[in-house]
Formats: sequence, structure tokens, C-alpha cells
Amino acid sequence: MSLLPYALTRPILFNMDAEKAHEFTMDMLATGQGTPLSWAWCNQTVSDPVQLAGLSFPNRVGMAAGLDKNARVIDGLAAMGFGFVEVGTVTPKGQPGNPKPRMFRLPEANALINRLGFNNEGLDAFIANVKRSKTRAQGKPMLLGLNIGKNAATPIEDATSDYLICLEGVYPHADYVTVNISSPNTRNLRELQSDAALDGLLSAIAARREKLATQHGRRVPIFVKIAPDLDESQVQLIAATLKRQGMDGVIATNTTIGRDAVKGLRHAEETGGLSGAPVLEASNRVISQLRAQLGPAYPIIGVGGIMSAQDAVSKIRAGADVVQIYTGLIYKGPELIGQAARAIKNMKR
Repeated sequence: MSLLPYALTRPILFNMDAEKAHEFTMDMLATGQGTPLSWAWCNQTVSDPVQLAGLSFPNRVGMAAGLDKNARVIDGLAAMGFGFVEVGTVTPKGQPGNPKPRMFRLPEANALINRLGFNNEGLDAFIANVKRSKTRAQGKPMLLGLNIGKNAATPIEDATSDYLICLEGVYPHADYVTVNISSPNTRNLRELQSDAALDGLLSAIAARREKLATQHGRRVPIFVKIAPDLDESQVQLIAATLKRQGMDGVIATNTTIGRDAVKGLRHAEETGGLSGAPVLEASNRVISQLRAQLGPAYPIIGVGGIMSAQDAVSKIRAGADVVQIYTGLIYKGPELIGQAARAIKNMKR
């Protein structure tokens, strides 16, 4: 059980610039992980195992990609009680991302807007950090997802090469790999969700995965992360392509470019991806449509707008198998992880 209630910490963090608060938190986790300092945020992991995509998830609540872009604090996040942690997005080469300021809180809506733009230290540094993580080396059951993307400077027509470089690099170290084609903060990236582009990208990834599976003697599941800003026909197309190309699962959804739910609020017109409570309904809609198209057995990870245990349950009811949180952690703290995991465990299906 955490020794430091988040209610005492949040006012301090929320008095800081959003990105500076993020960096401060990451530095604190990096310094404290694996030491007695981790008792400030540690929580017991709720046991609610589920088999998904050939993997055994200790419980159904995970950390979404984007918080730990460089895989610096895997052990710190593991101590919070997550059943699985996803880190990244990593690109082949390090890049600074978009100009600052680029992260904004909308507290009246329990929301964030970010236009970070895949800022990260690059593939080599990312892999080195993953290898330094002690959680799985110590035999703990938490799963690790590694999220891959393209460099901003890489033309969209050459995006496949970036994804293949990253796939080769992370494959030996991942429990699953996520192909991020849905961030709104890398120019033209979402074009990869279109028919021909998605088919070509996933075909290349599937072929490379077969070679890597033979080389490493294990088949690592591949998930694809999609946007909430899709109509039903687009969801149908993506679902069909995922199945045709042999992808193992889908993560629904990333941040939204929509602003209807936050009109009139300070920072509402900032460009970037909106996350938090306003995304819940759109994310659940996409999850429900995916489930209808993919059938009952296809793995779906639900993410977007989980600010309470009831929100997590709503994702499962919409059709997700497991869920991820990010903005909810910032607004509600590590207590949300156990609350969500217990609510899902106890829900009547």
C-alpha cells in the first residue's frame, strides 16, 4: 500500500507546468525504483489472471504507452500494481519532438492535450533501458509491451522501413509489440490507417515477424493502436485488415483531435491529442464496433478516458479484454490501478 496519498502530491504537481511535472515525476520514479523510496507509490498487484494473445496477464489493468517514452521507469511502474506496462513510442533515431509548450491540462474536464510528437532518445537507448529493468529478470509476472513508431523526418511513404527497424530492435525484449499508427502529433501518421497504406505496412510487419520468430525461437504478439476519430466504415476496414494480416490484437484508442467536449475551456483550442474523460465515449464506441467486426475471441485492449473503476468496467462491457490508463493516473493517482483491477475482477459478466 502506498505510503504517500496522491491527494497530498497532486497539488504540488498541478502547480507546475504540465511537462515539467511529468519530467519531475519520471525522474523521481527513476531514482526511487528498486529502493525503499518506491514505498511512496507501491501497491499490491490484484490477482485476476487472463489469457490473451497467448500471454498470461496477471490482471486486466495496464499502463498505456506515452508516459514512459524511453523505458526509464519500468520497475517504478511495476511497483504500482499494473498487470502489464507498455513503454514508448520509440523511433529508430532520437528526436526532440515538437516545440514547447506542448502539454496542457484541462482540469475542469479531467483532460490533457499534448503534442509531444514522439520525443524520445532513440532505439538504442530505449533497448538499453529495457535491458536494465529488473522486474521480469526477478521472475515477476508483469508483462511488457514495447510501442514502435516512425521518425518525424521520415517521409510517410518510407514509414514501413522505420517500423521494421524498430520491430527488429525490440522483438527479443518484448512480451508484445504495439504498432502505433494513430498519434495525431506526427505529421501524416494517421494516413497509415487508410486501406492500402495499412495493408502494405502490416503485410511487411507480418513477414518480418515470421523471420524474427524463427530467428529467436518465439512468436511475439503484435498489436496495432488506432484512433478514436474513425467512422464505422473505417473501423470495419481496419478490423478486416488486422485479421487478414494476422495481427494478434488491437489497442483502441489513442487520443482524439475532437474538441466538442471541451469547448470554451482554457487550452481547448491547442493543437494535439486530447486524452482523459472526454475520450471515454468515443473510445468505447470504437471498441464496441471492433468487437462486432472481430468476433468474441479477438484480443482488444481498451484505453481512453478511464478516470474511475466504473470507467474501467465500461471498457470491458464495451468489448475490451483488458484496459490501459494514462491520464487517469495523472488525475487520480496510483490508487486508481487497484480500484480498477478489483472492479473488473468483481464485475458480473
